Amino acid sequence: MKKVIVYVFCTISLFFFTGNALAEQPKWMENPTGTLVQEARNSTKQVPITELKRVLDAEEDIVLLDVRTPREYEAVHIPGAINVSRGLLEFSIWSVVPGKDEKIYVYCKSGARAALATKQLNEFGYKNAVAVATGMAEWAKSGYPVQTSITDEQIILVPVEE
Repeated sequence: MKKVIVYVFCTISLFFFTGNALAEQPKWMENPTGTLVQEARNSTKQVPITELKRVLDAEEDIVLLDVRTPREYEAVHIPGAINVSRGLLEFSIWSVVPGKDEKIYVYCKSGARAALATKQLNEFGYKNAVAVATGMAEWAKSGYPVQTSITDEQIILVPVEE
């Protein structure tokens, strides 16, 4: 009988403490990714894909930063882009873009990672960093030039929600 009471007490205690632990989660755990992306978009300068095309056609002095994964970049990217994946941005940007006054256009597949990366760049002091609002999927759909690092393979672009 004592074993049953101890078991019931332990079970109830476990639920009680687990419930309290969940109620005290850090705020970042409660913030869905969509909200983070929207906050980043609201706090950074967003430009349409046509603005990037205009800047590239005018041969303005910019850094074109692709923050997708190396595999995505290898498959297809905008000519002249430099790849620094979003996950390694904090570790690599200093060597890729040492001057904080550089004009940086950041793109990804759909604009979500670009917004997050641009927000991070702004926080690092890169005040001339802007995010391309739509990204590689829209660039390719518009028929603008693309480049690949893969040879002898057919490339099929299928826009997918990010």
